[in-house]
Amino acid sequence: MSYRKTTTYLIVSALSLLALAGCGTQTTSKATGNSKYAAKQELNWTESSELATADLSKATDTLSFTVLQNTQEGLYRLDKSGTPQNALATSTKVTNGGKTYTFNLRKNAKWTNGQPVTAKDFVYSWQRTVNPKTASQDAFYLFQVKNAEAVNAGKKPLSALGIKATGKYQLTVNLTKPVSYFKKLLAWPLFYPLNQKAVDHYGKLYGTRSDKTVYNGPFKLTKWNGTSKSWTLAKNAHYWDRSAVHLTKINEVVTTSTTTSYNLFNAKKTDETLLSGQQVKNNLNNENFVKRLPTGTQRLDLNEKTVKAFKNVKVRQAFSAAIDRNQLVKNVLQDGSVASTGFVPAGMGNNPKTGEDFSKEAAVKSATSYDLKRAKKLLAQGYQATGTKAINATLSVADTDAAKQAAEFIQSALNKLPGVKITIKTVPYVQLITQQHNSNYDLTFSGWQSVFADPINFLDVYEADSSYNTASWKNAQFDKLLDESENQYGNQPAKRWAKLVAAEKVLLKDQGTIPLYQSAKSQLLRTNVKNIIYNPAGVPYDFKTTYIAK
Repeated sequence: MSYRKTTTYLIVSALSLLALAGCGTQTTSKATGNSKYAAKQELNWTESSELATADLSKATDTLSFTVLQNTQEGLYRLDKSGTPQNALATSTKVTNGGKTYTFNLRKNAKWTNGQPVTAKDFVYSWQRTVNPKTASQDAFYLFQVKNAEAVNAGKKPLSALGIKATGKYQLTVNLTKPVSYFKKLLAWPLFYPLNQKAVDHYGKLYGTRSDKTVYNGPFKLTKWNGTSKSWTLAKNAHYWDRSAVHLTKINEVVTTSTTTSYNLFNAKKTDETLLSGQQVKNNLNNENFVKRLPTGTQRLDLNEKTVKAFKNVKVRQAFSAAIDRNQLVKNVLQDGSVASTGFVPAGMGNNPKTGEDFSKEAAVKSATSYDLKRAKKLLAQGYQATGTKAINATLSVADTDAAKQAAEFIQSALNKLPGVKITIKTVPYVQLITQQHNSNYDLTFSGWQSVFADPINFLDVYEADSSYNTASWKNAQFDKLLDESENQYGNQPAKRWAKLVAAEKVLLKDQGTIPLYQSAKSQLLRTNVKNIIYNPAGVPYDFKTTYIAK
């Protein structure tokens, strides 16, 4: 029985770390009526990739969820300490041994098309996400809701999903089993409502551009045509808690090169820029310098469908051993990124008994250590076992500075192996996501940013039937350990932890993927930009209560 499809509710066990600004508290101060606020409340921000979608059912990447977090509203938002605060919910009653939730909704929330936000909007949204016709990659996150798995498999009608509007402003949800952290899950954009009138009106175009979407959050997305390299988050005059929102607009511009964004920052055309390489060293003493180390990683995936030799564990191990990760982060990236010692990065949880970080306890040294001599020996064994004489493959990466630099380094390292020839293909990030989803690559850099701080949010990527397991690596023991961790030991922290550690070790020893580095996000952020809530283990930025100081 699939772990993912039966107990995915446990995936959200640490959503409390999605530390987003609480919006259950009204504030009476006005941006221009308080001495600490600048007269112009406008933030200029840079992004390293284009926006993929504004449709919560289709979103899979960090940037899309960040935009959704700032333009939409759900039952709860998490405050700075990770505690759920009422947003659209005004009260919650939990019954039936923790399996039934009844929410009363505020009656003053509206969509930007003027319609009220009602309980039916939640019902429609969740049904749409699990509807197999929607093909949402993240539908499995709703499988803790009664009948969600069966609905997603097409075995039951949408009406069977365990969410009902029991009144215009009352919502009732039935779960498959008690989930103590369900409120925290509901603070994630995937569980937000949708306005059916807008989705029906725009059809397939919904969420593909800013004027084909409606909003109920602090801001509304504007000036985005679906492919544009700039857009604006404008303050939403219809937002129920608009008095808490100080910024009038956030102007975002895509700069795939940090050189460009750095120059824009120095020219005072932006308030923020990411830094890379030498820029980090040059700005360590800059008053605007901020170093961040999110639980986001980069790995090298080897597609077993397009390159048959990658089915052999010796070949996969050889490719991994040929890469000097320390040299990659220190001499190439130079941005504070940390060489990976495993797939699950630091900061994703600690042993409930000893307190040891998961990444240290589950490390398999041979899976991430550089040893070219060993790599050549392993490759020879792999060649012999598969009857292979050479490997000619293409490495597909995004067209960003960091990706290009890393790709050239990896290419050079792998080409030192006998018979291996790697060529590089750079494509826009949004296009790369599509290619990866369709398994249309030989090798690729795959990034993963956790939604919450628990090892399962990384490990479940490589379960056999995961929609994110595009490289086709499968291991029955790995799947069994995950199933046991969530189904058998879900309420026994120590035993669950041991199973997760064991699963990570299986993944690494079998070289199901090649971990590269935990990505640093060092940046320059003007000191007069205040109250940005940064979350390293989930949706990174919440601008709801951000303001520009005098």
